[in-house]
Amino acid sequence: MKKKELLITLVSLIGTILFAIYQGHTGPTYPVKGKVNLDGKEIKYKLYRSEVCGKEAEVKINTLGEDISGKIAYRRYPTKDEWTVLEMKNENGILKGYISTQPKAGKIEYQVQLRGSENSATIPSKPVILRFRGAVPSFILIPHIIILFLGLLFAFRVFFKAILSEDVHKDSIITFALLLSGGLILGPVVQKYAFDAFWTGYPFGQDMTDNKTFFAVLSFIPAVFFFKKNKKMKRWAALFGFLVVLIAFGIPHSHRGSELDWSKLPKNETIQR
Repeated sequence: MKKKELLITLVSLIGTILFAIYQGHTGPTYPVKGKVNLDGKEIKYKLYRSEVCGKEAEVKINTLGEDISGKIAYRRYPTKDEWTVLEMKNENGILKGYISTQPKAGKIEYQVQLRGSENSATIPSKPVILRFRGAVPSFILIPHIIILFLGLLFAFRVFFKAILSEDVHKDSIITFALLLSGGLILGPVVQKYAFDAFWTGYPFGQDMTDNKTFFAVLSFIPAVFFFKKNKKMKRWAALFGFLVVLIAFGIPHSHRGSELDWSKLPKNETIQR
C-alpha cells in the first residue's frame, strides 16, 4: 500500500512539474524571442512583456557590433495614439533603450527598429504588448504559487486514485482546500497588489486567471460535499473536478488579464514620456 501511495505521489509530482514548466513558458507575460538577419549578422532578441510600476522597462538587444543603431516605437495599448519614438544607445554592441513606467495594469505596445549600414529591420513583425504591475510581496506571492501547485498535485492524486478505484475523499478535501486558499483567498490579494483590484474576472472583467480559478475550486465541491454513501458517484465527481482543474492549469496565466482603461484617467496620468 505504501509503495502504491509513493508511486501515485511521484507520478503526480511529475505531472505538476510539467504543468509548472508549461505555465512558466506560455501566456502574455512570457518574453517574445526571435532572431533577425541584418547586414549578414544573425541578431537574437528577447523582448519583455511585464515590468514593475516605478521602474523603466529596459529594452536590450545584442547587435554583435557597434555599427547597428536602433529606435523604440511605442504607445499606449489599446489606443490610436501617435507613436513615441526613442533613440537607443549602442554600448559595446548592445543596444539599450527604456520605456517610461506606467500606472498599474497600464499596457504599452512597442517595436524595435534596427538600422545597419546596408539595410534595416523591424522586430518583431507585430508589436509587443508590455503590461506594468505593482510589486507583490514575496510572503504573499510565493505561498500563493506553492499552494496552487500543491492543489494541482493533489488533483493528480485524486485522478490516479479514482481510476484505481481507491478512496478519493481525503485527497479531494485537500485539493479543494489548497485551491480555495491559494486561488480564491491569496489570489485576490496578489491581484490587489499587482493591479489594484481584488477581482477582475466575471462579472467585473474578463480575466481568465480569476475565472478559471473560480471554476477549478467550484468543480471539487461535488466530490467533497456530495455522494457520501455512493463511492462510485464520488469517484466520477472527483474525475470531473480533476478535468476542470487540468483545463484551468492548461490556460496560460494572465490570459485576458487586467487592463487599464486609459480613457478613465486624467490627461496627466496617461503615457509618461
